[in-house]
Amino acid sequence: MPKIVDHDQYRKELLKQCFDLFAEKGYGSVTMRQIAQGLKVSTGTLYHYFPSKETLFEQLVEEISKQDISTALAEMAGAKTIEEAMTALGRYLVRNEDYCIKWTYIWVNFCQHQGAKEVQNNIVFRRVNRRYQQAICDFLGIQDIVLASFVLSLVNGLILEKLWCNEVIDIQEQCALLGKMLTAYLQQNQVDKLVNCHNN
Repeated sequence: MPKIVDHDQYRKELLKQCFDLFAEKGYGSVTMRQIAQGLKVSTGTLYHYFPSKETLFEQLVEEISKQDISTALAEMAGAKTIEEAMTALGRYLVRNEDYCIKWTYIWVNFCQHQGAKEVQNNIVFRRVNRRYQQAICDFLGIQDIVLASFVLSLVNGLILEKLWCNEVIDIQEQCALLGKMLTAYLQQNQVDKLVNCHNN
């Protein structure tokens, strides 16, 4: 009897192994042939699942975003205030610092080998960015996408600082500070809305 293969699960396993290959060799340096060798599959098998290296990378981004959000939200569950949530986010980032640095390196390397417009206009990357923004909104209990983007920008900046080996930056301290700033900002926003309603 022929072996039944769960193609979607197999594709996910290949993607998981690709993460380490890209982290080790860099997106721009590794070829599909080298990826196939690293995964111990034929190039035909690799091309069956991923028609191009860019498609492979897009699927990797898609898969990792889902896993990251699911894992992070599970690990950070239980926060009752924005300050608690940001403190939990800081702890999560410290626990997963090596992984976050690798993933940032892979992204930077990918962007170096693509045109800025191609990256900005890529439908997959836009969808993934919206997914992260929505996860931040859900996690912090806010509906402001601009504020969620601000939080993501700070997180990405902190990880870049660590990628550049800036040992002065304390991720937990920075996240705790942002939690206080967000709380103050949102409280002031509420006051401003009440004043505007009263004046109108």
